[in-house]
Amino acid sequence: MATRKPKTTKILTVPCIHVKQEKHSFFLTKLDAKTITLLSYAAVRGQSAEEGAVQRVLNTSRIVNIKRFVMNGGNFPNAFVLNWVNTDQPLEFTDTDIDIPMVAQSAQIIDGQHRIAGIREAIQEDERWSKLEVPVVFYAGLGTQECADIFLSINTEQKPVPRSLVFDLYGVASAEIVDQAAERARDIVIFLNEDDDSPYKGQIKLPGAPTRRGGIALSTAVSAIKPLVEERGDFERIGVKELNMQKQIIMNLFTALSDKYGSKWWEKENAFMYAAGFTGAINFLQLKLFPYCNQRGSFTSKTIDESLNMPENRLIEQADLKSLGGTEATKRVYERLNEQFRPKVEAKDFEI
Repeated sequence: MATRKPKTTKILTVPCIHVKQEKHSFFLTKLDAKTITLLSYAAVRGQSAEEGAVQRVLNTSRIVNIKRFVMNGGNFPNAFVLNWVNTDQPLEFTDTDIDIPMVAQSAQIIDGQHRIAGIREAIQEDERWSKLEVPVVFYAGLGTQECADIFLSINTEQKPVPRSLVFDLYGVASAEIVDQAAERARDIVIFLNEDDDSPYKGQIKLPGAPTRRGGIALSTAVSAIKPLVEERGDFERIGVKELNMQKQIIMNLFTALSDKYGSKWWEKENAFMYAAGFTGAINFLQLKLFPYCNQRGSFTSKTIDESLNMPENRLIEQADLKSLGGTEATKRVYERLNEQFRPKVEAKDFEI
């Protein structure tokens, strides 16, 4: 893909470390953002017939998020992995240095295409990000199979961090790094777990906690609540933006439900002590109670309680969800709540 460089092409000489592994060697160095965006390109599998094409089509929303991450001062400690394919102007190296021909699109991206695209967008908006230093790994002349092996090793063998740990770390990470909606959802979940009056006191499973049956994983609870607290999300649409009000409305939902169960709320048969019950209840709040309570001008636990006809013989139990997968179990909880939803309709006199 790279064009033949003229004899006057600039050569960039940088220090490097030569790393030898079982099947291949590579060179580890650092480049500024302007240089890596110049040298690299993505060969998309299914769109490019060239050797080494293993990349996906770019995801615009990921690029926007990474651009924002860059401009908020985010760090990139993981190396960008490139495959040098410019055979007219190969890399040259010594024991300590590597000579890089400054020819555009000389290296395929094996790993890091969205990061590079996001950095490129940041540079276009503010030139100062062109000086951002990033670690880079250079392979040279790899074929499609070899690129695929490396790509799969990075993207499948190395498992992502558990979401519960990610959400827990949002409580201590820098403000510019975290997902603001997820952080707010986390604050609400921690409130449910710690408040003495909460029906979920001590029932949220945090990272490092002993394994046990029942309880709600932090990641499950945060993921369920997050759509409600996002910018232009459900709470914002009804004018509830203050954190304490959001906490109280969600608390009122579960207080109303726990009142229906009485002492049975804490028993292991209670479906709301599991992920499907918690998520199904939040979905019910979002789709049914938000419009209803907003119309009535009341989100109290009493208003919610009075809208549900849930006698003791119709309580939702974990046995009712037996053999159902996660999504289907959540849907079943929502459907059962909806079946018992009895919104009050106040008669109004109409002038004719």
